[in-house]
Amino acid sequence: MVVVGGGQAALAIAYYLRRTALSYVVLDAGEAPGGAWRHTWRSLRLFSPAQWSSLPGHLMPGGTSYYPTRDEALAYLEDYEARYAVPVVRPARVTAVVRDGHRLRVESSAGSWRARAVVSATGTWSAPNVPDLSGASEFRGRVMHSAHYRSAAELAGRRVIVVGGGNSGAQIVADLREHANVTWATRREPTFLPDEIDGRYLFGEATARYNALTTGRGTAPPRTLGDIVMVEPVRRARDAGVLRATPLFLGLTPGGVRWPDGAETPVDTIVLATGFRPDLRHLASLDVRSPNGRVAVAGTRSVREPRLWLVGYGDWTGYASATLIGVGRSARSTVDEIVAALSVDGSNAATG
Repeated sequence: MVVVGGGQAALAIAYYLRRTALSYVVLDAGEAPGGAWRHTWRSLRLFSPAQWSSLPGHLMPGGTSYYPTRDEALAYLEDYEARYAVPVVRPARVTAVVRDGHRLRVESSAGSWRARAVVSATGTWSAPNVPDLSGASEFRGRVMHSAHYRSAAELAGRRVIVVGGGNSGAQIVADLREHANVTWATRREPTFLPDEIDGRYLFGEATARYNALTTGRGTAPPRTLGDIVMVEPVRRARDAGVLRATPLFLGLTPGGVRWPDGAETPVDTIVLATGFRPDLRHLASLDVRSPNGRVAVAGTRSVREPRLWLVGYGDWTGYASATLIGVGRSARSTVDEIVAALSVDGSNAATG
Protein backbone atom coordinates (compact mmCIF):
# COMPACT_ATOMS: atom_id res chain seq x y z
CA MET A 1 0.00 0.00 0.00
CA VAL A 2 0.99 3.65 -0.36
CA VAL A 3 0.86 6.42 2.23
CA VAL A 4 0.87 9.89 0.66
CA GLY A 5 2.49 12.48 2.92
CA GLY A 6 5.46 12.54 5.28
CA GLY A 7 4.24 14.41 8.35
CA GLN A 8 2.82 13.32 11.70
CA ALA A 9 -0.24 11.55 10.27
CA ALA A 10 1.87 9.52 7.84
CA LEU A 11 4.29 8.55 10.62
CA ALA A 12 1.46 7.41 12.88
CA ILE A 13 0.05 5.28 10.05
CA ALA A 14 3.52 3.82 9.44
CA TYR A 15 3.89 2.96 13.13
CA TYR A 16 0.84 0.72 13.02
CA LEU A 17 1.56 -0.64 9.53
CA ARG A 18 4.93 -1.97 10.71
CA ARG A 19 3.02 -4.31 13.02
CA THR A 20 1.22 -5.90 10.07
CA ALA A 21 2.29 -8.15 7.21
CA LEU A 22 1.51 -5.48 4.63
CA SER A 23 4.18 -4.04 2.39
CA TYR A 24 4.00 -0.27 2.18
CA VAL A 25 5.84 2.87 1.18
CA VAL A 26 5.53 6.47 2.37
CA LEU A 27 5.83 9.16 -0.30
CA ASP A 28 6.92 12.54 1.05
CA ALA A 29 7.08 15.70 -1.06
CA GLY A 30 9.53 17.29 1.38
CA GLU A 31 13.29 17.30 1.20
CA ALA A 32 13.66 16.16 4.84
CA PRO A 33 11.56 14.77 7.72
CA GLY A 34 9.05 16.91 9.58
CA GLY A 35 6.15 17.52 7.23
CA ALA A 36 4.40 20.84 7.80
CA TRP A 37 6.48 21.56 10.89
CA ARG A 38 9.38 22.42 8.57
CA HIS A 39 7.40 25.40 7.28
CA THR A 40 6.09 26.94 10.50
CA TRP A 41 7.49 30.16 11.97
CA ARG A 42 10.62 29.76 14.09
CA SER A 43 9.19 30.95 17.41
CA LEU A 44 6.16 28.63 17.37
CA ARG A 45 5.57 26.61 20.53
CA LEU A 46 3.34 23.60 20.94
CA PHE A 47 0.03 24.01 22.78
CA SER A 48 0.64 21.01 25.03
CA PRO A 49 3.52 19.75 27.17
CA ALA A 50 5.79 17.22 25.52
CA GLN A 51 4.12 14.17 27.06
CA TRP A 52 0.82 15.21 25.44
CA SER A 53 2.44 16.07 22.11
CA SER A 54 3.65 12.61 21.18
CA LEU A 55 2.98 10.08 18.46
CA PRO A 56 2.19 6.45 19.36
CA GLY A 57 5.00 4.37 20.80
CA HIS A 58 7.52 7.10 21.63
CA LEU A 59 7.17 10.08 23.97
CA MET A 60 8.51 13.45 22.94
CA PRO A 61 11.32 14.50 25.33
CA GLY A 62 10.42 17.19 27.85
CA GLY A 63 8.01 15.63 30.30
CA THR A 64 4.75 16.95 31.69
CA SER A 65 5.44 20.68 32.06
CA TYR A 66 7.63 21.70 29.13
CA TYR A 67 6.10 23.13 25.93
CA PRO A 68 8.41 22.13 23.06
CA THR A 69 9.56 24.55 20.38
CA ARG A 70 9.11 24.12 16.66
CA ASP A 71 12.73 22.95 16.29
CA GLU A 72 12.29 20.39 19.07
CA ALA A 73 9.16 19.05 17.38
CA LEU A 74 11.11 18.72 14.14
CA ALA A 75 13.93 16.84 15.89
CA TYR A 76 11.38 14.51 17.48
CA LEU A 77 9.72 13.71 14.15
CA GLU A 78 13.09 13.05 12.49
CA ASP A 79 14.07 10.73 15.33
CA TYR A 80 10.68 8.99 15.21
CA GLU A 81 11.05 8.28 11.50
CA ALA A 82 14.53 6.82 12.00
CA ARG A 83 13.60 4.90 15.17
CA TYR A 84 10.88 2.96 13.37
CA ALA A 85 12.73 2.72 10.04
CA VAL A 86 9.81 4.23 8.13
CA PRO A 87 10.24 3.36 4.42
CA VAL A 88 10.11 6.90 3.05
CA VAL A 89 10.80 7.96 -0.51
CA ARG A 90 11.63 11.67 -0.78
CA PRO A 91 11.33 14.00 -2.43
CA ALA A 92 8.33 12.36 -4.06
CA ARG A 93 5.58 14.84 -4.84
CA VAL A 94 2.40 12.93 -5.63
CA THR A 95 0.65 14.45 -8.63
CA ALA A 96 -2.28 12.07 -9.02
CA VAL A 97 -4.02 9.00 -7.68
CA VAL A 98 -5.93 7.22 -10.45
CA ARG A 99 -7.95 4.05 -10.80
CA ASP A 100 -6.02 1.26 -12.51
CA GLY A 101 -8.05 -1.93 -12.70
CA HIS A 102 -8.44 -3.46 -9.25
CA ARG A 103 -5.80 -1.12 -7.83
CA LEU A 104 -5.03 2.55 -7.51
CA ARG A 105 -2.00 3.99 -9.25
CA VAL A 106 -0.08 6.68 -7.41
CA GLU A 107 1.89 8.93 -9.73
CA SER A 108 4.70 11.02 -8.33
CA SER A 109 7.88 12.88 -9.22
CA ALA A 110 9.82 9.81 -8.04
CA GLY A 111 7.88 7.25 -10.06
CA SER A 112 4.57 5.44 -9.82
CA TRP A 113 3.18 2.74 -7.55
CA ARG A 114 0.17 0.44 -7.93
CA ALA A 115 -1.55 -0.27 -4.65
CA ARG A 116 -4.57 -2.06 -3.27
CA ALA A 117 -4.92 0.64 -0.64
CA VAL A 118 -3.87 4.27 -0.44
CA VAL A 119 -3.83 6.49 2.65
CA SER A 120 -3.89 10.20 1.94
CA ALA A 121 -2.16 12.04 4.79
CA THR A 122 -1.10 15.29 3.15
CA GLY A 123 -2.62 17.57 5.78
CA THR A 124 -3.55 21.17 5.06
CA TRP A 125 -0.37 23.25 5.12
CA SER A 126 0.02 23.32 1.34
CA ALA A 127 -3.52 24.65 0.87
CA PRO A 128 -3.73 27.96 2.77
CA ASN A 129 -7.11 29.66 2.94
CA VAL A 130 -6.65 33.10 1.36
CA PRO A 131 -9.80 35.23 1.57
CA ASP A 132 -10.70 37.79 -1.07
CA LEU A 133 -9.79 41.25 0.18
CA SER A 134 -11.48 44.26 -1.35
CA GLY A 135 -8.88 46.45 -3.05
CA ALA A 136 -6.14 43.81 -2.96
CA SER A 137 -5.21 44.40 -6.59
CA GLU A 138 -4.43 48.06 -5.84
CA PHE A 139 -2.53 47.51 -2.60
CA ARG A 140 1.16 48.39 -2.99
CA GLY A 141 2.25 46.52 0.11
CA ARG A 142 2.71 42.81 0.72
CA VAL A 143 -0.05 40.32 1.50
CA MET A 144 1.22 37.01 2.88
CA HIS A 145 -0.38 33.99 4.49
CA SER A 146 0.86 32.66 7.81
CA ALA A 147 2.06 29.60 5.87
CA HIS A 148 4.84 31.81 4.53
CA TYR A 149 5.64 33.68 7.74
CA ARG A 150 9.00 32.65 9.18
CA SER A 151 10.16 35.18 11.77
CA ALA A 152 9.68 38.71 13.06
CA ALA A 153 13.07 39.70 11.66
CA GLU A 154 11.75 39.73 8.09
CA LEU A 155 9.11 42.31 9.04
CA ALA A 156 11.19 44.38 11.49
CA GLY A 157 10.26 48.05 11.48
CA ARG A 158 7.22 47.48 9.23
CA ARG A 159 3.62 48.48 9.78
CA VAL A 160 1.87 45.10 9.95
CA ILE A 161 -1.73 43.96 10.35
CA VAL A 162 -2.27 40.35 11.39
CA VAL A 163 -5.69 39.03 10.32
CA GLY A 164 -7.25 36.10 12.16
CA GLY A 165 -8.52 35.50 15.69
CA GLY A 166 -7.16 32.02 16.34
CA ASN A 167 -3.99 30.59 17.84
CA SER A 168 -1.81 31.37 14.83
CA GLY A 169 -2.91 34.99 14.77
CA ALA A 170 -2.24 35.43 18.48
CA GLN A 171 1.18 33.78 18.31
CA ILE A 172 2.27 35.85 15.32
CA VAL A 173 1.14 39.09 17.00
CA ALA A 174 3.11 38.06 20.07
CA ASP A 175 6.14 37.28 17.90
CA LEU A 176 6.01 40.68 16.13
CA ARG A 177 5.22 42.93 19.08
CA GLU A 178 8.83 43.94 19.83
CA HIS A 179 9.92 44.17 16.21
CA ALA A 180 7.14 45.83 14.20
CA ASN A 181 4.21 48.20 14.53
CA VAL A 182 1.60 45.47 14.69
CA THR A 183 -2.21 45.61 14.71
CA TRP A 184 -4.43 42.58 15.26
CA ALA A 185 -7.64 42.54 13.18
CA THR A 186 -10.35 39.90 13.63
CA ARG A 187 -13.92 39.29 12.44
CA ARG A 188 -14.99 38.35 15.97
CA GLU A 189 -13.60 39.20 19.36
CA PRO A 190 -10.94 36.57 20.17
CA THR A 191 -11.56 34.31 23.14
CA PHE A 192 -8.79 33.06 25.40
CA LEU A 193 -8.64 29.87 27.39
CA PRO A 194 -7.71 30.17 31.07
CA ASP A 195 -3.97 30.08 31.68
CA GLU A 196 -4.08 26.60 33.20
CA ILE A 197 -5.85 25.04 30.20
CA ASP A 198 -3.82 23.80 27.25
CA GLY A 199 -3.80 21.07 24.63
CA ARG A 200 -4.19 18.36 27.26
CA TYR A 201 -7.62 19.72 28.10
CA LEU A 202 -8.54 20.18 24.45
CA PHE A 203 -7.59 16.61 23.61
CA GLY A 204 -9.60 15.39 26.60
CA GLU A 205 -12.57 17.41 25.39
CA ALA A 206 -12.25 15.95 21.89
CA THR A 207 -12.10 12.47 23.40
CA ALA A 208 -15.25 13.14 25.44
CA ARG A 209 -17.03 14.34 22.31
CA TYR A 210 -15.91 11.25 20.42
CA ASN A 211 -17.08 8.89 23.15
CA ALA A 212 -20.43 10.64 23.57
CA LEU A 213 -21.18 10.71 19.86
CA THR A 214 -20.04 7.16 19.10
CA THR A 215 -21.59 5.43 22.12
CA GLY A 216 -24.70 7.59 22.43
CA ARG A 217 -24.07 7.87 26.16
CA GLY A 218 -23.75 11.23 27.83
CA THR A 219 -23.75 14.70 26.32
CA ALA A 220 -21.02 15.86 23.97
CA PRO A 221 -19.25 18.90 25.48
CA PRO A 222 -19.15 22.08 23.39
CA ARG A 223 -16.21 22.63 21.09
CA THR A 224 -13.58 25.08 22.31
CA LEU A 225 -10.84 24.26 19.83
CA GLY A 226 -11.15 27.73 18.30
CA ASP A 227 -10.13 29.38 21.59
CA ILE A 228 -6.59 30.68 22.05
CA VAL A 229 -4.23 28.64 24.22
CA MET A 230 -2.09 30.78 26.53
CA VAL A 231 1.36 29.48 25.64
CA GLU A 232 4.12 31.53 27.21
CA PRO A 233 4.77 34.02 24.34
CA VAL A 234 1.04 34.75 24.07
CA ARG A 235 0.72 35.13 27.82
CA ARG A 236 3.59 37.65 27.86
CA ALA A 237 1.99 39.62 25.02
CA ARG A 238 -1.33 39.66 26.85
CA ASP A 239 0.28 40.85 30.07
CA ALA A 240 2.01 43.61 28.11
CA GLY A 241 -1.37 44.78 26.79
CA VAL A 242 -0.58 43.89 23.18
CA LEU A 243 -3.32 41.33 22.49
CA ARG A 244 -6.12 43.78 21.83
CA ALA A 245 -7.96 42.99 18.62
CA THR A 246 -9.74 45.53 16.46
CA PRO A 247 -12.66 44.77 14.10
CA LEU A 248 -11.56 43.74 10.64
CA PHE A 249 -10.93 46.49 8.09
CA LEU A 250 -13.34 46.97 5.19
CA GLY A 251 -10.74 46.71 2.48
CA LEU A 252 -7.32 47.65 1.20
CA THR A 253 -6.28 50.96 -0.30
CA PRO A 254 -3.15 51.51 -2.39
CA GLY A 255 -1.21 52.49 0.72
CA GLY A 256 -2.98 50.72 3.55
CA VAL A 257 -6.42 49.78 4.86
CA ARG A 258 -9.81 51.43 5.30
CA TRP A 259 -11.59 50.83 8.62
CA PRO A 260 -15.36 50.60 9.32
CA ASP A 261 -15.39 54.19 10.65
CA GLY A 262 -13.95 55.47 7.35
CA ALA A 263 -10.45 56.09 8.68
CA GLU A 264 -7.46 54.93 6.65
CA THR A 265 -4.19 53.63 8.04
CA PRO A 266 -0.92 53.17 6.15
CA VAL A 267 0.23 49.54 6.12
CA ASP A 268 3.27 47.76 4.71
CA THR A 269 2.31 44.11 5.22
CA ILE A 270 -0.85 42.07 5.80
CA VAL A 271 -0.34 38.66 7.41
CA LEU A 272 -3.33 36.34 6.91
CA ALA A 273 -3.64 33.87 9.78
CA THR A 274 -6.84 32.62 8.20
CA GLY A 275 -6.40 28.88 8.34
CA PHE A 276 -6.07 26.11 5.79
CA ARG A 277 -8.09 23.73 3.65
CA PRO A 278 -7.46 20.03 3.05
CA ASP A 279 -4.70 19.54 0.48
CA LEU A 280 -6.43 17.01 -1.76
CA ARG A 281 -5.37 18.11 -5.25
CA HIS A 282 -3.78 14.74 -5.91
CA LEU A 283 -7.21 13.09 -5.60
CA ALA A 284 -8.86 15.15 -8.36
CA SER A 285 -9.10 12.33 -10.90
CA LEU A 286 -10.93 10.11 -8.40
CA ASP A 287 -13.80 12.62 -8.16
CA VAL A 288 -14.31 11.97 -4.47
CA ARG A 289 -14.40 15.53 -3.14
CA SER A 290 -17.67 17.07 -1.99
CA PRO A 291 -18.66 20.71 -2.67
CA ASN A 292 -17.29 21.64 0.79
CA GLY A 293 -13.83 20.47 -0.28
CA ARG A 294 -13.85 17.39 1.91
CA VAL A 295 -14.24 13.72 1.08
CA ALA A 296 -17.25 11.79 2.35
CA VAL A 297 -15.89 9.12 4.68
CA ALA A 298 -17.15 6.27 6.82
CA GLY A 299 -14.65 6.37 9.64
CA THR A 300 -11.63 7.39 7.58
CA ARG A 301 -12.51 5.35 4.47
CA SER A 302 -13.75 7.13 1.37
CA VAL A 303 -17.37 6.35 0.61
CA ARG A 304 -16.94 6.80 -3.15
CA GLU A 305 -13.56 5.08 -3.46
CA PRO A 306 -13.22 2.19 -0.98
CA ARG A 307 -9.50 1.72 -1.69
CA LEU A 308 -8.80 5.19 -0.29
CA TRP A 309 -8.45 6.27 3.35
CA LEU A 310 -7.82 9.80 4.66
CA VAL A 311 -6.09 10.59 7.96
CA GLY A 312 -5.10 13.76 9.79
CA TYR A 313 -7.21 16.45 8.11
CA GLY A 314 -9.29 17.39 11.14
CA ASP A 315 -12.31 16.13 13.02
CA TRP A 316 -13.99 14.79 9.88
CA THR A 317 -11.20 12.19 9.71
CA GLY A 318 -11.20 11.49 13.45
CA TYR A 319 -11.51 13.71 16.51
CA ALA A 320 -8.29 15.67 17.12
CA SER A 321 -6.67 13.85 14.18
CA ALA A 322 -4.82 16.99 13.10
CA THR A 323 -2.82 16.98 16.35
CA LEU A 324 0.28 15.04 17.31
CA ILE A 325 -1.37 13.19 20.17
CA GLY A 326 -4.76 12.83 18.50
CA VAL A 327 -3.71 11.33 15.18
CA GLY A 328 -2.60 8.04 16.74
CA ARG A 329 -6.17 7.00 17.48
CA SER A 330 -7.27 7.59 13.87
CA ALA A 331 -4.14 5.90 12.53
CA ARG A 332 -4.70 2.76 14.55
CA SER A 333 -8.34 2.35 13.55
CA THR A 334 -7.45 3.10 9.92
CA VAL A 335 -4.77 0.40 9.78
CA ASP A 336 -7.13 -2.07 11.43
CA GLU A 337 -9.70 -1.31 8.71
CA ILE A 338 -7.14 -1.68 5.94
CA VAL A 339 -5.89 -5.03 7.26
CA ALA A 340 -9.46 -6.30 7.38
CA ALA A 341 -10.22 -5.01 3.89
CA LEU A 342 -7.09 -6.52 2.34
CA SER A 343 -7.23 -9.86 4.11
CA VAL A 344 -9.17 -11.50 1.29
CA ASP A 345 -6.20 -12.71 -0.73
CA GLY A 346 -3.24 -11.76 1.49
CA SER A 347 -1.06 -10.47 -1.36
CA ASN A 348 1.30 -7.52 -1.06
CA ALA A 349 -0.50 -4.23 -0.79
CA ALA A 350 1.93 -2.11 -2.78
CA THR A 351 4.23 -2.62 -5.70
CA GLY A 352 6.52 -0.11 -7.35
